[in-house]
Amino acid sequence: MRTIDLRGRRLTPSELRAVLPRAEVNIEVASQRVRPILGRVRSEGAAALSDLSERFDGVRPHSLRVPAPVLETALQELPADVRSALEEAIRRARLGHEAQVPKPATTSLGPGAQVRQKWVPVQRVGLYVPGGLAALVSSVVMNVVPAQAAGVGSIAVASPPQKDNDGWPETTILAACALLGVDEVYAAGGAQAIGMFAYGVGDGESDEANSCAPVDVVTGPGNIYVAAAKRAVLGVVGIDSEAGTTEIAVLADETAEPAFVAADLISQAEHDPAAGSVLVTDSPALAASVDEAIGEQTDVAKHHQRIRTALSGPQSGVVLVDDLEHGIAVVDAYAAEHLEIHTAEAASVADRIQNAGAIFVGPYSPVPLGDYIAGSNHVLPTGGTARFASGLGVQAYLKSVQVIEYDRTGLEEVTDQLITLAHAEDLPAHGVAARLRRTR
Repeated sequence: MRTIDLRGRRLTPSELRAVLPRAEVNIEVASQRVRPILGRVRSEGAAALSDLSERFDGVRPHSLRVPAPVLETALQELPADVRSALEEAIRRARLGHEAQVPKPATTSLGPGAQVRQKWVPVQRVGLYVPGGLAALVSSVVMNVVPAQAAGVGSIAVASPPQKDNDGWPETTILAACALLGVDEVYAAGGAQAIGMFAYGVGDGESDEANSCAPVDVVTGPGNIYVAAAKRAVLGVVGIDSEAGTTEIAVLADETAEPAFVAADLISQAEHDPAAGSVLVTDSPALAASVDEAIGEQTDVAKHHQRIRTALSGPQSGVVLVDDLEHGIAVVDAYAAEHLEIHTAEAASVADRIQNAGAIFVGPYSPVPLGDYIAGSNHVLPTGGTARFASGLGVQAYLKSVQVIEYDRTGLEEVTDQLITLAHAEDLPAHGVAARLRRTR
Protein backbone atom coordinates (compact mmCIF):
# COMPACT_ATOMS: atom_id res chain seq x y z
CA MET A 1 0.00 0.00 0.00
CA ARG A 2 1.28 3.45 -0.85
CA THR A 3 1.80 6.03 1.89
CA ILE A 4 0.45 9.57 1.94
CA ASP A 5 2.18 11.67 4.59
CA LEU A 6 -0.07 14.49 5.77
CA ARG A 7 1.94 15.26 8.90
CA GLY A 8 2.45 18.98 9.24
CA ARG A 9 -0.17 19.68 6.56
CA ARG A 10 -3.50 21.02 7.74
CA LEU A 11 -5.69 20.98 4.66
CA THR A 12 -9.32 21.97 4.19
CA PRO A 13 -11.87 19.18 3.66
CA SER A 14 -11.95 19.82 -0.08
CA GLU A 15 -8.14 19.78 -0.24
CA LEU A 16 -8.08 16.53 1.72
CA ARG A 17 -10.56 14.91 -0.65
CA ALA A 18 -8.24 15.80 -3.51
CA VAL A 19 -5.23 13.98 -2.03
CA LEU A 20 -6.78 11.03 -0.20
CA PRO A 21 -6.76 7.58 -1.85
CA ARG A 22 -9.82 6.95 -3.96
CA ALA A 23 -10.39 5.39 -7.34
CA GLU A 24 -11.18 7.68 -10.23
CA VAL A 25 -14.81 6.98 -11.07
CA ASN A 26 -16.22 8.54 -14.20
CA ILE A 27 -19.92 8.00 -13.85
CA GLU A 28 -20.58 10.27 -16.85
CA VAL A 29 -18.84 7.77 -19.14
CA ALA A 30 -20.80 4.96 -17.51
CA SER A 31 -24.00 6.95 -17.95
CA GLN A 32 -23.36 7.27 -21.67
CA ARG A 33 -22.93 3.52 -21.91
CA VAL A 34 -26.07 2.63 -20.00
CA ARG A 35 -28.44 4.98 -21.85
CA PRO A 36 -28.72 2.75 -24.94
CA ILE A 37 -29.24 -0.26 -22.67
CA LEU A 38 -32.06 1.45 -20.81
CA GLY A 39 -33.52 2.60 -24.13
CA ARG A 40 -33.57 -0.95 -25.48
CA VAL A 41 -35.23 -2.31 -22.36
CA ARG A 42 -37.86 0.41 -22.48
CA SER A 43 -38.70 -0.17 -26.15
CA GLU A 44 -38.04 -3.90 -26.62
CA GLY A 45 -38.87 -5.34 -23.21
CA ALA A 46 -38.07 -8.98 -22.44
CA ALA A 47 -36.40 -9.56 -25.82
CA ALA A 48 -33.81 -6.89 -25.02
CA LEU A 49 -33.23 -8.36 -21.56
CA SER A 50 -32.52 -11.80 -23.07
CA ASP A 51 -30.09 -10.34 -25.60
CA LEU A 52 -28.33 -8.27 -22.96
CA SER A 53 -28.06 -11.24 -20.60
CA GLU A 54 -26.37 -13.22 -23.33
CA ARG A 55 -24.04 -10.32 -24.07
CA PHE A 56 -23.02 -9.46 -20.51
CA ASP A 57 -23.63 -12.67 -18.56
CA GLY A 58 -22.97 -15.24 -21.28
CA VAL A 59 -26.34 -16.96 -20.94
CA ARG A 60 -29.95 -16.54 -22.06
CA PRO A 61 -32.33 -17.41 -19.21
CA HIS A 62 -35.21 -19.76 -20.00
CA SER A 63 -37.54 -17.00 -18.82
CA LEU A 64 -37.21 -13.62 -17.20
CA ARG A 65 -39.02 -14.65 -14.02
CA VAL A 66 -37.63 -17.51 -11.97
CA PRO A 67 -40.27 -20.28 -11.70
CA ALA A 68 -41.62 -21.13 -8.24
CA PRO A 69 -40.29 -24.72 -8.36
CA VAL A 70 -36.75 -23.41 -8.93
CA LEU A 71 -37.04 -21.21 -5.84
CA GLU A 72 -38.47 -24.07 -3.78
CA THR A 73 -35.72 -26.47 -4.86
CA ALA A 74 -33.03 -23.91 -4.02
CA LEU A 75 -34.41 -23.59 -0.49
CA GLN A 76 -34.76 -27.35 -0.03
CA GLU A 77 -31.15 -27.90 -1.11
CA LEU A 78 -29.72 -25.08 1.00
CA PRO A 79 -27.14 -26.53 3.42
CA ALA A 80 -28.42 -26.58 6.98
CA ASP A 81 -25.61 -24.45 8.36
CA VAL A 82 -26.11 -21.78 5.69
CA ARG A 83 -29.85 -21.74 6.35
CA SER A 84 -29.28 -21.38 10.08
CA ALA A 85 -26.84 -18.50 9.55
CA LEU A 86 -29.25 -16.77 7.17
CA GLU A 87 -32.12 -17.17 9.62
CA GLU A 88 -30.07 -15.52 12.36
CA ALA A 89 -29.00 -12.72 10.00
CA ILE A 90 -32.66 -12.18 9.08
CA ARG A 91 -33.74 -12.18 12.73
CA ARG A 92 -31.16 -9.56 13.70
CA ALA A 93 -31.78 -7.45 10.61
CA ARG A 94 -35.52 -7.50 11.28
CA LEU A 95 -35.02 -6.30 14.85
CA GLY A 96 -32.65 -3.56 13.72
CA HIS A 97 -34.87 -2.32 10.92
CA GLU A 98 -38.21 -2.53 12.71
CA ALA A 99 -36.72 -0.16 15.28
CA GLN A 100 -36.19 2.38 12.48
CA VAL A 101 -39.88 2.69 11.58
CA PRO A 102 -40.86 6.26 12.51
CA LYS A 103 -43.93 6.92 14.60
CA PRO A 104 -46.76 9.13 13.34
CA ALA A 105 -46.89 12.55 14.98
CA THR A 106 -49.59 15.15 15.56
CA THR A 107 -48.76 18.80 16.23
CA SER A 108 -51.37 21.18 17.67
CA LEU A 109 -50.82 24.75 16.49
CA GLY A 110 -53.76 26.38 18.26
CA PRO A 111 -57.50 25.90 18.69
CA GLY A 112 -58.87 23.96 15.73
CA ALA A 113 -55.48 23.73 14.01
CA GLN A 114 -53.38 20.65 13.69
CA VAL A 115 -50.86 19.04 11.35
CA ARG A 116 -50.38 15.31 11.36
CA GLN A 117 -47.46 13.47 9.83
CA LYS A 118 -48.01 9.90 8.76
CA TRP A 119 -45.64 7.42 7.13
CA VAL A 120 -46.88 5.40 4.18
CA PRO A 121 -44.96 2.58 2.47
CA VAL A 122 -44.54 2.75 -1.28
CA GLN A 123 -46.62 0.12 -3.06
CA ARG A 124 -43.96 -1.75 -5.01
CA VAL A 125 -40.15 -2.00 -4.90
CA GLY A 126 -37.43 -3.53 -7.05
CA LEU A 127 -34.43 -4.84 -5.16
CA TYR A 128 -31.11 -5.46 -6.91
CA VAL A 129 -28.69 -8.16 -5.72
CA PRO A 130 -25.24 -8.27 -7.39
CA GLY A 131 -23.84 -11.47 -8.78
CA GLY A 132 -20.40 -10.58 -10.10
CA LEU A 133 -17.15 -11.74 -8.48
CA ALA A 134 -19.18 -12.72 -5.40
CA ALA A 135 -22.85 -13.65 -5.29
CA LEU A 136 -23.93 -11.49 -2.38
CA VAL A 137 -26.66 -13.52 -0.71
CA SER A 138 -26.42 -11.14 2.25
CA SER A 139 -27.69 -8.37 -0.03
CA VAL A 140 -31.00 -10.25 -0.30
CA VAL A 141 -31.39 -9.89 3.46
CA MET A 142 -30.24 -6.27 3.46
CA ASN A 143 -32.75 -5.25 0.76
CA VAL A 144 -35.76 -7.38 1.57
CA VAL A 145 -35.91 -7.05 5.36
CA PRO A 146 -36.15 -3.23 5.53
CA ALA A 147 -38.76 -3.25 2.75
CA GLN A 148 -40.80 -5.77 4.70
CA ALA A 149 -40.32 -3.82 7.93
CA ALA A 150 -41.61 -0.71 6.16
CA GLY A 151 -44.74 -2.59 5.12
CA VAL A 152 -44.19 -2.72 1.36
CA GLY A 153 -46.80 -4.99 -0.18
CA SER A 154 -45.11 -5.92 -3.48
CA ILE A 155 -41.43 -6.88 -3.52
CA ALA A 156 -39.44 -8.01 -6.58
CA VAL A 157 -35.78 -9.08 -6.62
CA ALA A 158 -33.42 -9.17 -9.61
CA SER A 159 -30.01 -10.80 -9.79
CA PRO A 160 -27.82 -11.71 -12.79
CA PRO A 161 -28.32 -15.09 -14.48
CA GLN A 162 -25.48 -17.56 -14.00
CA LYS A 163 -24.09 -19.83 -16.69
CA ASP A 164 -23.39 -22.56 -14.16
CA ASN A 165 -26.92 -22.47 -12.73
CA ASP A 166 -28.93 -23.14 -15.87
CA GLY A 167 -29.40 -19.43 -16.50
CA TRP A 168 -30.97 -18.66 -13.12
CA PRO A 169 -29.45 -16.41 -10.44
CA GLU A 170 -27.05 -17.98 -7.97
CA THR A 171 -28.74 -20.77 -5.97
CA THR A 172 -28.11 -19.33 -2.52
CA ILE A 173 -29.64 -16.02 -3.60
CA LEU A 174 -32.74 -17.87 -4.77
CA ALA A 175 -32.90 -19.79 -1.51
CA ALA A 176 -32.65 -16.60 0.54
CA CYS A 177 -35.52 -15.08 -1.44
CA ALA A 178 -37.63 -18.16 -0.76
CA LEU A 179 -36.68 -18.10 2.91
CA LEU A 180 -37.89 -14.49 3.13
CA GLY A 181 -41.14 -15.28 1.33
CA VAL A 182 -40.24 -13.39 -1.86
CA ASP A 183 -41.61 -15.31 -4.85
CA GLU A 184 -41.09 -12.64 -7.52
CA VAL A 185 -37.49 -13.08 -8.60
CA TYR A 186 -35.98 -12.17 -11.97
CA ALA A 187 -32.92 -13.43 -13.83
CA ALA A 188 -31.66 -10.00 -14.85
CA GLY A 189 -28.50 -8.13 -13.99
CA GLY A 190 -26.72 -4.84 -14.48
CA ALA A 191 -28.21 -1.69 -15.96
CA GLN A 192 -30.82 -3.73 -17.82
CA ALA A 193 -32.31 -4.97 -14.53
CA ILE A 194 -32.63 -1.38 -13.33
CA GLY A 195 -34.38 -0.49 -16.58
CA MET A 196 -36.73 -3.45 -16.17
CA PHE A 197 -37.74 -2.23 -12.71
CA ALA A 198 -38.13 1.39 -13.79
CA TYR A 199 -40.08 0.92 -17.00
CA GLY A 200 -41.60 -2.52 -16.61
CA VAL A 201 -41.69 -5.14 -19.36
CA GLY A 202 -44.54 -7.18 -20.82
CA ASP A 203 -48.21 -6.97 -19.96
CA GLY A 204 -48.21 -9.49 -17.10
CA GLU A 205 -51.09 -11.43 -18.60
CA SER A 206 -50.23 -13.09 -21.92
CA ASP A 207 -46.68 -13.99 -20.85
CA GLU A 208 -46.28 -13.79 -17.09
CA ALA A 209 -42.89 -15.55 -17.21
CA ASN A 210 -41.45 -12.66 -19.21
CA SER A 211 -43.26 -9.74 -17.62
CA CYS A 212 -42.37 -7.42 -14.77
CA ALA A 213 -44.57 -4.57 -13.56
CA PRO A 214 -42.77 -1.26 -12.96
CA VAL A 215 -41.85 -0.38 -9.39
CA ASP A 216 -41.90 2.79 -7.32
CA VAL A 217 -38.44 2.50 -5.72
CA VAL A 218 -35.24 0.68 -6.75
CA THR A 219 -32.59 -0.15 -4.15
CA GLY A 220 -29.46 -2.25 -3.85
CA PRO A 221 -25.72 -2.11 -4.48
CA GLY A 222 -23.93 -2.75 -7.76
CA ASN A 223 -21.07 -1.71 -10.00
CA ILE A 224 -20.65 1.67 -11.65
CA TYR A 225 -23.07 0.74 -14.44
CA VAL A 226 -25.78 -0.15 -11.96
CA ALA A 227 -25.12 3.16 -10.17
CA ALA A 228 -25.26 5.06 -13.47
CA ALA A 229 -28.51 3.33 -14.41
CA LYS A 230 -30.06 4.23 -11.07
CA ARG A 231 -29.05 7.85 -11.59
CA ALA A 232 -30.57 7.78 -15.08
CA VAL A 233 -33.97 6.50 -13.94
CA LEU A 234 -34.19 8.73 -10.86
CA GLY A 235 -37.43 10.65 -11.26
CA VAL A 236 -39.13 7.75 -13.01
CA VAL A 237 -38.59 5.85 -9.77
CA GLY A 238 -37.03 6.63 -6.43
CA ILE A 239 -33.63 5.17 -5.56
CA ASP A 240 -31.71 4.63 -2.35
CA SER A 241 -28.25 5.86 -3.35
CA GLU A 242 -25.52 5.21 -5.90
CA ALA A 243 -23.82 2.48 -3.88
CA GLY A 244 -20.72 1.40 -5.79
CA THR A 245 -17.57 -0.62 -5.16
CA THR A 246 -16.89 -1.20 -1.49
CA GLU A 247 -14.41 0.74 0.63
CA ILE A 248 -13.11 0.79 4.20
CA ALA A 249 -11.20 3.33 6.23
CA VAL A 250 -9.60 2.50 9.56
CA LEU A 251 -8.70 5.22 12.05
CA ALA A 252 -6.11 3.73 14.40
CA ASP A 253 -3.56 4.75 17.00
CA GLU A 254 -0.72 2.91 18.70
CA THR A 255 -3.19 0.89 20.82
CA ALA A 256 -4.57 -0.94 17.76
CA GLU A 257 -3.87 -4.61 17.11
CA PRO A 258 -2.02 -4.74 13.74
CA ALA A 259 -3.36 -8.18 12.84
CA PHE A 260 -6.96 -7.01 13.32
CA VAL A 261 -6.46 -3.90 11.22
CA ALA A 262 -4.74 -5.87 8.47
CA ALA A 263 -7.49 -8.50 8.40
CA ASP A 264 -10.19 -5.87 8.10
CA LEU A 265 -8.45 -4.00 5.28
CA ILE A 266 -8.04 -7.31 3.47
CA SER A 267 -11.66 -8.30 4.04
CA GLN A 268 -12.92 -5.44 1.89
CA ALA A 269 -10.13 -5.75 -0.69
CA GLU A 270 -11.36 -9.32 -1.18
CA HIS A 271 -14.58 -7.99 -2.74
CA ASP A 272 -13.14 -6.46 -5.87
CA PRO A 273 -9.83 -5.38 -7.43
CA ALA A 274 -11.23 -1.84 -7.36
CA ALA A 275 -12.17 -1.95 -3.66
CA GLY A 276 -10.61 0.73 -1.47
CA SER A 277 -8.79 0.08 1.82
CA VAL A 278 -7.36 3.07 3.69
CA LEU A 279 -5.53 3.21 7.02
CA VAL A 280 -5.36 6.58 8.79
CA THR A 281 -2.95 6.64 11.72
CA ASP A 282 -0.61 8.86 13.72
CA SER A 283 1.66 5.89 14.44
CA PRO A 284 4.30 5.03 11.80
CA ALA A 285 5.16 1.96 13.90
CA LEU A 286 1.59 0.70 13.66
CA ALA A 287 1.55 1.36 9.92
CA ALA A 288 4.70 -0.74 9.50
CA SER A 289 3.26 -3.58 11.60
CA VAL A 290 -0.01 -3.52 9.65
CA ASP A 291 1.91 -3.66 6.37
CA GLU A 292 3.82 -6.70 7.58
CA ALA A 293 0.60 -8.39 8.74
CA ILE A 294 -1.07 -7.67 5.39
CA GLY A 295 1.74 -9.45 3.59
CA GLU A 296 1.48 -12.50 5.84
CA GLN A 297 -2.31 -12.73 5.67
CA THR A 298 -2.56 -12.05 1.95
CA ASP A 299 -0.12 -14.85 1.14
CA VAL A 300 -2.53 -17.43 2.51
CA ALA A 301 -5.79 -15.77 1.37
CA LYS A 302 -7.93 -17.53 -1.24
CA HIS A 303 -8.34 -14.39 -3.36
CA HIS A 304 -4.78 -13.15 -2.87
CA GLN A 305 -4.42 -11.82 -6.40
CA ARG A 306 -7.60 -9.76 -6.17
CA ILE A 307 -6.56 -8.50 -2.73
CA ARG A 308 -3.08 -7.43 -3.87
CA THR A 309 -4.55 -5.58 -6.83
CA ALA A 310 -6.98 -3.69 -4.60
CA LEU A 311 -4.43 -2.83 -1.93
CA SER A 312 -1.85 -1.61 -4.44
CA GLY A 313 -4.31 0.49 -6.43
CA PRO A 314 -4.80 4.28 -6.25
CA GLN A 315 -7.92 3.76 -4.14
CA SER A 316 -5.96 2.28 -1.22
CA GLY A 317 -3.17 3.49 1.02
CA VAL A 318 -1.81 4.50 4.41
CA VAL A 319 -2.38 8.09 5.50
CA LEU A 320 -0.04 9.41 8.20
CA VAL A 321 -1.43 12.21 10.38
CA ASP A 322 -0.10 14.32 13.25
CA ASP A 323 -2.48 13.17 15.96
CA LEU A 324 -6.00 11.91 16.64
CA GLU A 325 -7.58 15.32 15.98
CA HIS A 326 -5.93 15.40 12.58
CA GLY A 327 -7.06 11.83 11.92
CA ILE A 328 -10.68 12.66 12.72
CA ALA A 329 -10.56 15.56 10.27
CA VAL A 330 -9.11 13.28 7.59
CA VAL A 331 -11.70 10.50 7.94
CA ASP A 332 -14.52 13.06 8.05
CA ALA A 333 -13.26 14.49 4.75
CA TYR A 334 -12.89 10.99 3.29
CA ALA A 335 -16.47 10.03 4.29
CA ALA A 336 -15.93 6.30 4.05
CA GLU A 337 -18.60 3.74 3.33
CA HIS A 338 -17.26 1.71 6.28
CA LEU A 339 -15.22 3.37 9.03
CA GLU A 340 -13.54 1.38 11.80
CA ILE A 341 -12.26 3.06 14.96
CA HIS A 342 -9.26 1.31 16.54
CA THR A 343 -8.17 3.89 19.11
CA ALA A 344 -8.18 4.42 22.84
CA GLU A 345 -11.67 5.56 23.91
CA ALA A 346 -13.02 4.37 20.56
CA ALA A 347 -16.68 5.01 21.43
CA SER A 348 -16.09 8.67 22.23
CA VAL A 349 -14.07 9.07 19.03
CA ALA A 350 -16.90 7.49 17.04
CA ASP A 351 -19.34 10.01 18.49
CA ARG A 352 -17.29 12.81 16.95
CA ILE A 353 -17.42 11.42 13.41
CA GLN A 354 -19.93 13.14 11.14
CA ASN A 355 -19.32 11.53 7.75
CA ALA A 356 -19.44 7.77 7.34
CA GLY A 357 -21.90 5.25 5.96
CA ALA A 358 -21.49 3.05 9.04
CA ILE A 359 -19.08 3.25 11.98
CA PHE A 360 -17.60 0.14 13.60
CA VAL A 361 -16.37 0.81 17.12
CA GLY A 362 -13.45 -0.97 18.73
CA PRO A 363 -11.44 -4.10 17.96
CA TYR A 364 -14.40 -6.50 18.12
CA SER A 365 -16.69 -4.74 15.65
CA PRO A 366 -15.12 -5.59 12.28
CA VAL A 367 -16.81 -4.54 9.04
CA PRO A 368 -17.67 -8.16 8.11
CA LEU A 369 -19.97 -8.16 11.13
CA GLY A 370 -21.99 -5.44 9.41
CA ASP A 371 -21.72 -7.20 6.07
CA TYR A 372 -23.66 -10.15 7.38
CA ILE A 373 -25.18 -10.28 10.81
CA ALA A 374 -24.81 -7.16 12.99
CA GLY A 375 -28.44 -6.12 12.57
CA SER A 376 -27.40 -3.01 10.61
CA ASN A 377 -27.52 -2.65 6.82
CA HIS A 378 -24.60 -3.14 4.46
CA VAL A 379 -26.01 -1.14 1.54
CA LEU A 380 -24.11 2.07 2.24
CA PRO A 381 -23.05 5.26 0.42
CA THR A 382 -19.67 4.98 -1.30
CA GLY A 383 -17.21 7.29 -3.03
CA GLY A 384 -17.47 10.05 -0.41
CA THR A 385 -21.25 10.38 -0.74
CA ALA A 386 -21.60 9.63 2.98
CA ARG A 387 -21.16 13.40 3.36
CA PHE A 388 -24.81 13.74 2.33
CA ALA A 389 -26.28 10.24 1.93
CA SER A 390 -27.32 7.52 4.37
CA GLY A 391 -27.25 3.76 4.35
CA LEU A 392 -30.27 1.76 3.29
CA GLY A 393 -33.05 1.58 5.85
CA VAL A 394 -36.82 1.53 6.12
CA GLN A 395 -36.95 5.23 5.19
CA ALA A 396 -36.06 4.32 1.60
CA TYR A 397 -39.42 2.56 1.33
CA LEU A 398 -41.55 5.07 3.20
CA LYS A 399 -43.16 8.38 2.26
CA SER A 400 -43.89 11.10 4.75
CA VAL A 401 -47.38 12.49 4.18
CA GLN A 402 -48.51 15.63 5.99
CA VAL A 403 -52.19 15.86 6.86
CA ILE A 404 -53.44 19.39 7.54
CA GLU A 405 -56.72 19.76 9.41
CA TYR A 406 -58.01 23.22 10.45
CA ASP A 407 -61.56 24.09 11.46
CA ARG A 408 -63.24 27.50 11.03
CA THR A 409 -61.67 28.85 14.21
CA GLY A 410 -58.21 27.68 13.29
CA LEU A 411 -58.37 29.20 9.81
CA GLU A 412 -59.82 32.50 11.04
CA GLU A 413 -56.91 32.96 13.42
CA VAL A 414 -54.37 33.08 10.58
CA THR A 415 -56.43 34.40 7.64
CA ASP A 416 -55.13 37.97 7.86
CA GLN A 417 -51.49 36.83 7.93
CA LEU A 418 -52.18 34.43 5.05
CA ILE A 419 -53.66 37.27 2.97
CA THR A 420 -50.68 39.50 3.78
CA LEU A 421 -48.21 36.86 2.61
CA ALA A 422 -50.28 36.13 -0.52
CA HIS A 423 -50.16 39.81 -1.52
CA ALA A 424 -46.44 39.95 -0.75
CA GLU A 425 -45.98 37.22 -3.36
CA ASP A 426 -48.47 38.87 -5.75
CA LEU A 427 -50.75 35.85 -5.57
CA PRO A 428 -53.97 37.49 -4.37
CA ALA A 429 -56.20 34.53 -5.29
CA HIS A 430 -54.47 32.61 -2.51
CA GLY A 431 -55.80 35.16 -0.05
CA VAL A 432 -59.26 35.08 -1.56
CA ALA A 433 -59.44 31.31 -1.00
CA ALA A 434 -59.09 31.94 2.72
CA ARG A 435 -61.10 35.18 2.99
CA LEU A 436 -64.26 33.89 1.33
CA ARG A 437 -64.60 31.23 4.03
CA ARG A 438 -65.37 33.99 6.51
CA THR A 439 -68.74 34.50 4.81
CA ARG A 440 -69.78 30.91 4.15
